Amino acid sequence: MSDVILSIKDLKVSYGGIEAVKGISFDVKQGEIVTLIGANGAGKSSTLRAIAGLVKPSGGSISFQGEDITSADPTEIVKRGVTLVPEGRRIFADLTVLENLKIGAYLRKDDLKDDIEWVYSLFPRLKERSWQPGGTLSGGEQQMLAVARALMSRPKLIMMDEPSLGLAPIIVRGIFDIIREIHRQGVTILLIEQNANMALQTADTGHVLETGRIGLSGTGAELLSNEDVKKAYLGS
Repeated sequence: MSDVILSIKDLKVSYGGIEAVKGISFDVKQGEIVTLIGANGAGKSSTLRAIAGLVKPSGGSISFQGEDITSADPTEIVKRGVTLVPEGRRIFADLTVLENLKIGAYLRKDDLKDDIEWVYSLFPRLKERSWQPGGTLSGGEQQMLAVARALMSRPKLIMMDEPSLGLAPIIVRGIFDIIREIHRQGVTILLIEQNANMALQTADTGHVLETGRIGLSGTGAELLSNEDVKKAYLGS
């Protein structure tokens, strides 16, 4: 049996005749952290949104655990074990931390108690703020809540769109510690991150997107040491 959990073949995504993703192909293996890096507008978020079923591809195919999900709706994709932590967190500001977590498990019919305790063990600060409205949390705490909410569906693959965006450096390090811990607990991760240095240090595999196409691929270490990547994305 293949250890590929997600397979993208010649994926294209268009908006009103403008092609944002121009035929990219890559695989994500079970247990990997894979990162997509690139400039704004390179097609990174469009790729994640297509995998999550939020936009319909204009071409190509997406398969998860060997089954085609190209035309599946978002609810079906979550049921299969794929969740997205969206850019901008998108928590429910008027609902408590605990209510936000329960919404993350809206498709489940079983007891949530153990999973709530598990995400609280990953994010002790959320447990302290369990009854606070999400909108009263700091930016870093809201990002923790967005990740914790996604974990409540028990995903096999979690996709994160810019989890460190707008956060102070010390908070960013904490978010990446949590990403590594989630990975250690067996969740496969597909990550978009504007902090290319941190992303490549964390990832097993990376792909550089340039205007809707993959320009370069390699291990995180290989891309970190690539001179073109250093100049374009690592500020050196």
